[in-house]
Amino acid sequence: MPVVHGFDPPERFVAGTVGPPGERTFFLQARSGSRVVSVALEKQQVQALAERVDELLDEVMAGEPGDTIVPAVAPLGLEDSEPLDQPIEEEFRAGTMTLSWDPADERVVIEVFPFTEAAVVTPDQLDEDFEEPEPDEVFLVRLAAGPARAFVKRAEQVLEAGRPTCPFCGNPIDPDGHLCVRANGFRRRDP
Repeated sequence: MPVVHGFDPPERFVAGTVGPPGERTFFLQARSGSRVVSVALEKQQVQALAERVDELLDEVMAGEPGDTIVPAVAPLGLEDSEPLDQPIEEEFRAGTMTLSWDPADERVVIEVFPFTEAAVVTPDQLDEDFEEPEPDEVFLVRLAAGPARAFVKRAEQVLEAGRPTCPFCGNPIDPDGHLCVRANGFRRRDP
């Protein structure tokens, strides 16, 4: 049976980073009282989770009228721009994540499982029956709709705070510039 790092609901649930742009480590962090759990993940995982939470809330909002009240945007007062809680001790690195809506208590349910090499499927294994191994632990967060929208807003701000992108090729521009493939190898700098 896996160890469950559960928060129902957390006092705080955010995405955040440590390090300078271009070298950032991304984290999901939940806190209740003095208990803090931090899970490392990739930037693309933060982006996918934020987009999907937003889409899920939009789907619930468009459902049967009167069933559930879901705010269209993050409610004022729930915005969180504070840094991650210290000390940041990585519980595990995220692998598979699941997302669902629990209509019984009107909560977004986020489950994050650790990354394991055993769960990696190569292209030649796609036709085989694959059973994902039982995880040792799981990070489980249950959020009401308002705090979930606030999570999405903060995640979008964290993602936008990285390196600027080149207007020509779309690749990130480091502080010392980058070799732009669309500029025939000329070094472009942050505008």
